[in-house]
Amino acid sequence: MIAINNLVVHLGGRALFNGINFNIPQSDKIGLVGKNGAGKSTLLKTVVGRTNSAVNVPKGYCIGYLSQHIVQNENNTVLFEASKAFEEINALEERQVFVTNELTVRDDYESDEYIALIEEISYIADRLSVLDTGSKEEKIEKVLLGLGFTQTDFDKPLKEFSGGWKMRVELAKILLQPTDALFLDEPTNHLDITSIIWLEQFLKDYSGAILLISHDRRFLDNITNRTIELYNGKIYDYKFSYSKYIEQRYAEIELQQRAAKNQAKEIQHTKELIDKFRAKKNKAAFAQSLIKKLERTEIVEVDEMDSTALYLKFPPAPRSGREVVRVESLHKNYGPKQVLRDISFSVPKDEKIALVGKNGIGKSTLLKIIAGREIPSSGVTELGHNVMLGYFAQDQADRLDPKLTVFETIDNEATGDLRKAVRAMLGSFLFGKDEIDKKVSVLSGGEKTRLAICKMLLNPINFLILDEPTNHLDLASKEVLKDAIMEYDGTMMIVSHDRDFLSGLCNKVYEIRDGELKEHFGGIEEFLELQKAETIFDFEKTGPVNLGGKVTKTAAETETDSRNLEREIKRLKNRSVKLEEEIAKLEAKAAEYTALIAKSPTNLEELINQYDQVKTQIESKMAEWEQVEEELLTIQ
Repeated sequence: MIAINNLVVHLGGRALFNGINFNIPQSDKIGLVGKNGAGKSTLLKTVVGRTNSAVNVPKGYCIGYLSQHIVQNENNTVLFEASKAFEEINALEERQVFVTNELTVRDDYESDEYIALIEEISYIADRLSVLDTGSKEEKIEKVLLGLGFTQTDFDKPLKEFSGGWKMRVELAKILLQPTDALFLDEPTNHLDITSIIWLEQFLKDYSGAILLISHDRRFLDNITNRTIELYNGKIYDYKFSYSKYIEQRYAEIELQQRAAKNQAKEIQHTKELIDKFRAKKNKAAFAQSLIKKLERTEIVEVDEMDSTALYLKFPPAPRSGREVVRVESLHKNYGPKQVLRDISFSVPKDEKIALVGKNGIGKSTLLKIIAGREIPSSGVTELGHNVMLGYFAQDQADRLDPKLTVFETIDNEATGDLRKAVRAMLGSFLFGKDEIDKKVSVLSGGEKTRLAICKMLLNPINFLILDEPTNHLDLASKEVLKDAIMEYDGTMMIVSHDRDFLSGLCNKVYEIRDGELKEHFGGIEEFLELQKAETIFDFEKTGPVNLGGKVTKTAAETETDSRNLEREIKRLKNRSVKLEEEIAKLEAKAAEYTALIAKSPTNLEELINQYDQVKTQIESKMAEWEQVEEELLTIQ
């Protein structure tokens, strides 16, 4: 068991940990949570490094540690780098061969050297038994495939892979090592959903202790049985997974608030009695006793949940043309591998689109091509009139200049009146006066993500492209980002594996399957219902459902199909009613503009433009309604 007793750590003149205490038993799987910059990663490093006397780790105890910063030889192949997990085993086996040969050729059986060799060969055998060598090649293959690599990737050098894939190799090394505990700092940030599900099961089956940093509520709830939250140098430790812990904390704070309120009333009443009787001789002793009682009173302290919150609001989107982007006959190859094949679509103004598909299918590639970051092999990608694009890549936070300070990062990009508001803007992104002079290189992953979003908002945007924007963001910041996107009045395309984040965010889904793109009307919930998948995790694991072809089915399967058909009919009917309501509202708005235009006002041109935009929306909704009704008629 690992024991932390009265741990104090200072960083930049402030107490990051102010005498915290907790233990990590062998059976515990702990979620370590807290706002960005609370010290979660520092706590992991402190325990793993064993550099603080407050940290007590048993002798011989092995901790597998996944950091957010890794160092690798880029010329090593994936397989060679992963096999480093067995360095101790390889060294022991090599030594075992040497000692065995020595014992074979020597005949000085009574000498101290010979006895020492006998003891060493016994130790090596015991140690190899503990490490459970088994088939190293089979174990490496199983873990690499589980984390999303293919057999053809094994012999490729690391330099051919992105930072996210290199992080997967590092994670594979840690999972392959014989360890007593795993300390994992944001292990899911660079994983696709299939790999997340595999890792989730691996960690459930892992017999050692786990200390896990993650901002994925579902991942935490599925793995952990205990939650430790870092806040203001203190810890809050509960034997629950994250969601239940939050409920418990709020309930406790509510009780503390009631107790504090009652105590405040009692103190006030006591003070009034003291004032009333202290001047009276026959009551002076009574007043003194009340004073002493008041002095002995321990004030009820009310804990605070983290109330600091990111303030994020996208500025009003400048007006763009009716068509935001047009893609025609798009192809993209990487050498002999074809990623995208003959893709064509047009995005109208104000659409909110979720882009889904299995990992590696080409979602990020498509977004990069639209954003002008990659060139297609063939085909046309054209932005519409007055389109101002804001692109947030998966590695956007890593693109920040590490040599600049937080303030310089924004100040160097700001223009006009924004130059005067840089400090205020950074403050709304939780960078106070103590943080703005920090170098980017020392920021946590979440802080870099917030800074990258802040930088993106320096320019007017009417077409927002987001590729996994929630990586490294804490749970509260994810909710704030979602609220801001929902209020954003421009056009958007987004890739995310977080179903909770996407819920209610989009009105259309683009699915990439086998290099081709298919358009689905409705939000992510309707899409997943159509795919017969409860969560986006299930969809990306199993892939789309094949609705065609003749298959012999059991009675149970037939009954399931019947229920699915009923659900699909219900979904289509609900969508039809919703579209009818939206069309009615838009037609009422169009009538209002018609009445205003008839009065020939001074802003006639502006009113006509607004009327045209509403009519375009009506046409789009009508087309979708007709398609829904046609699907409903076909099914029924």
